[in-house]
Amino acid sequence: MIVEPDLERRLARNPRRAAYYCGAVSSLAAALAARGVALIVRRGTLRAEALRLARESRAATIGWSAAYDAATIANDRDLQAAFEEAGLRVALAHDAPAIAPDETAAVRAHDDGTGYRAFTPYLTAWRSRTRATYGANVRYALVALDSNPLPSPDTFGAEALADADVPSEAKTLSAFDAYLAGPALAYRTARSVPAEAATARLSAALSFGIVSARTLLARIDARYADRFLLAEERASLAALTRALAQRDFFLQLGWFYETSPDLVLQTRMRAFAFARSHPALEAWRFGRTGFPFVDAGMRQLRATGWMHPRARLVAASFLCYDLGVDWRVGRDAWDDLLVEDEPALATGNWQWTAGVGADLAQYPRIFNPRKQARWFDPAGTYVRRWIPELANLPGAAVLDPAASIARPQLALPLFDGAAYAAPVVDHEATARAFLARYAVFTRPRDERR
Repeated sequence: MIVEPDLERRLARNPRRAAYYCGAVSSLAAALAARGVALIVRRGTLRAEALRLARESRAATIGWSAAYDAATIANDRDLQAAFEEAGLRVALAHDAPAIAPDETAAVRAHDDGTGYRAFTPYLTAWRSRTRATYGANVRYALVALDSNPLPSPDTFGAEALADADVPSEAKTLSAFDAYLAGPALAYRTARSVPAEAATARLSAALSFGIVSARTLLARIDARYADRFLLAEERASLAALTRALAQRDFFLQLGWFYETSPDLVLQTRMRAFAFARSHPALEAWRFGRTGFPFVDAGMRQLRATGWMHPRARLVAASFLCYDLGVDWRVGRDAWDDLLVEDEPALATGNWQWTAGVGADLAQYPRIFNPRKQARWFDPAGTYVRRWIPELANLPGAAVLDPAASIARPQLALPLFDGAAYAAPVVDHEATARAFLARYAVFTRPRDERR
């Protein structure tokens, strides 16, 4: 492996991600050592070090896993060209998705060499393909090459993970099997309830290659084959499979539409003006917007490096529509906090939420944070867990503390400057204003006058 300067800078911005990365590398080194070979580590520019390693090992074929974000795709092409100029064969594997982008694109009736921009037809194509396997016939070369030490967390200003938290394939698959045995069987209904342990939390493991999507799907298929499962349990496993298909969908978007990580997929929305800042932007970043469901999600992210998927939708919607801030600002803010590291997924999901990417609906999907809290955290368990200053509020008051202003006995301790914040915007008013601006922008030009 090659630790290049760009990677070092990226990891240094996110100590929690750096610690996970170093743990993943140490786990890989241990797995290779168990097979009698060593992980070779080099530091320097990717092209120069890769060519040097190829020469020293006398390799005839070079293989690696394809990337799906624009910047890394460009690096892959540059590296492939360098190897081929040196007379080496290159074997690029689509290891991150369960189904390679070219496989689903080939299903299209009028294949123009591009992928799907809508998820529903993509899902049909995805389900029709056979999942490839890699590595079954790999033989490890017993070569002795110079190697740098494994990357260390302190290099990036991070603390090493506890032994129990170091990621490995064995631990991840064991946890996933336990998940399939119980919580996964209620996934369809419980996945949107952030207080429950109803998601597998595999985003980091998948993004760093600890496990593959194909391996997870094979285990889901095996669980689905249990003839004693109830219909609802089968529906939950099908929904879990669909979630992995949606991950593949965004990866193939990055593969086929990789001109720029910041380019809006929907051509007609490229001129739509989102703001780059807002007076309440820092309140959003630190979970002080006065909307408990949004703030709980943002505080969970800051505390753990992960946020529940339902909270992500609501927090991202709040940034784009309530504050009117550009989706790229949110994507980059989360990139400094999330452990997972998959830029193509981040861009695809943020564009979808902002209404400028795949599956563009007739109108933007604006989530009402108070309604979302009532629907998916009715007891306030999630909110109380992450917002301690609201923990003692009775009943549903915790989901909308602003309403307690009408009751003096609750109003005084809530908004005194040191406790929980007052709402930074009027959600109903900002949502209506955004929709009005959107309607004018998307109206045909001759009707705007």
